Amino acid sequence: MRIPFTLAFLVLVLGEIAVFIWVGEAIGVPATLGLILFGMIAGVMLLRRQGVATLMRVRAEVDAGRTPARPLADGAAAAVAAILVILPGFLTDLLGILLFLPPVRAALFRAVGRRFRVQREAAGGTRPVRDRVIELDQSEYGAQPRHDSPWRHGGRPEA
Repeated sequence: MRIPFTLAFLVLVLGEIAVFIWVGEAIGVPATLGLILFGMIAGVMLLRRQGVATLMRVRAEVDAGRTPARPLADGAAAAVAAILVILPGFLTDLLGILLFLPPVRAALFRAVGRRFRVQREAAGGTRPVRDRVIELDQSEYGAQPRHDSPWRHGGRPEA
């Protein structure tokens, strides 16, 4: 059974308010606000650190000739986790911290990985060339623009 996003968001907001009240009564308002501020600062630091680490892992994968799917997915999960920690609230902090744990991320990747397929494009952003080759004579190309060319007016050449 799927839970509608609006219902989940409403439950999260009401839960955050309830936890704010509960923590505020237990440790006081200044300490509660201090914890929230500390979480926000920690989230910003984590986001920055994870972003740089992700870029380094992706570059290493690309340099090795491998598809950087896993480092990109790890980086995206870490970014979402850091953003959850940045958001004011104790429940979002808890969700963010859980998302930083490797076993939780691995379970999430297994669940999401069944729905996605990683496909790598050839180097340089080119697509595979069809097996049809068009050879030109010396008279069919040149440095001067041709006014009768179908490419000049947004048209495509006829096959």
